[in-house]
Amino acid sequence: MGHDLAVSEETIDRSPRVSALELFFDLVFVFTVTQLTGVLVAGSGAATVHVLVMLALIWWMYDGYAWLTNAIATDLVRFRLLLLGGMGGFLVIALAIPNAYEGEGLAFGIGYLVVVLLHAGMYAKGTSVSEVAAILRIVPYNLTAALLVLVGGIGGGRMQDALWLLAALLLWVTPWFASTEGFVIEARHFVERHGLVIIIALGESIVVIGAGATTSHVDLDLVVVALLSLALSASLWWLYFRDEEPVERAMVEAPTSRRARLALVAFGYWHYGLILGVVGVSAGLKKSVGHPYDPLDGWIGSELAVGVALFVACTAGFTATLGLGIRRVRLAAAALVLLTIPVGTEWTAAGEIALLTAIVAAALALEGRRAVDLVQRAR
Repeated sequence: MGHDLAVSEETIDRSPRVSALELFFDLVFVFTVTQLTGVLVAGSGAATVHVLVMLALIWWMYDGYAWLTNAIATDLVRFRLLLLGGMGGFLVIALAIPNAYEGEGLAFGIGYLVVVLLHAGMYAKGTSVSEVAAILRIVPYNLTAALLVLVGGIGGGRMQDALWLLAALLLWVTPWFASTEGFVIEARHFVERHGLVIIIALGESIVVIGAGATTSHVDLDLVVVALLSLALSASLWWLYFRDEEPVERAMVEAPTSRRARLALVAFGYWHYGLILGVVGVSAGLKKSVGHPYDPLDGWIGSELAVGVALFVACTAGFTATLGLGIRRVRLAAAALVLLTIPVGTEWTAAGEIALLTAIVAAALALEGRRAVDLVQRAR
């Protein structure tokens, strides 16, 4: 009977490398980040709350698919087709994002329900017995949240606000009620997959440079602010991937019984903050590039700085969770970044971008210097 629901762990191809199908699947996340950035560009408190809630809903299940592809054999035709179906569900969700709170919540809810059902079905049919038992503890919460999203999308208005927030909270507190025991994590694959998601998200911060410059002539001013924006995105990339090898080693060396909990906190919770930070940075850059030497709107200037601060702080939380130490330089940099808001809102967007880049670059340099000092002392 158990064989009908799951396969033995030994028969699952837990590849240490991310497959081409997973890379293709992640393309839909590019569009998702673009759509969320578009909402945040509206520059209002309501838009910010909507992005916080929608990303919380989306990332929980999107990361759930990263866990799924870490556990199933993605070269099997039936799973490839079902994963493409999940990709379609995420595409519908992304299409609905701009007006999800203004009449298209039903489309968002239907797409979300499809994503949840396919995720549960593939886990039940393609993973080990222990993982089936583990996912069966999670599915009732995922399904309840999906139904809340669907009902909220139908009802709209205040009902939607309340139910979607409730659904997001339910998902993110699920681990307090449902143990992660039984999930099997292939560490190298898991680390690589999440690193690629961060690259994809940061790719949006590059795309918006071009999007923001569509109405401008390519002159020296535009080139300068575009290169500054690229430098900011590159510094955030460098900050995250500086610890790529230690992160992988920490996951590989973690006891099997503890690895799933580490994966949840480090790659689930902290990565939500990282992606939210990228969305904030992208929204700020999109508005900055078109008029780099004008002051920014208060909301946009804040989104830009808070996005950088959130990303930097979450890299510190991420590495600390994995036992790599407390990165005090990053925490100090995150605090300093917030002081750049008046530069953008009272002076120029380019000035704020330049200061943000300088602060993150300085943090990278200080960390690099400390690492060299530690190596020399060890000798």
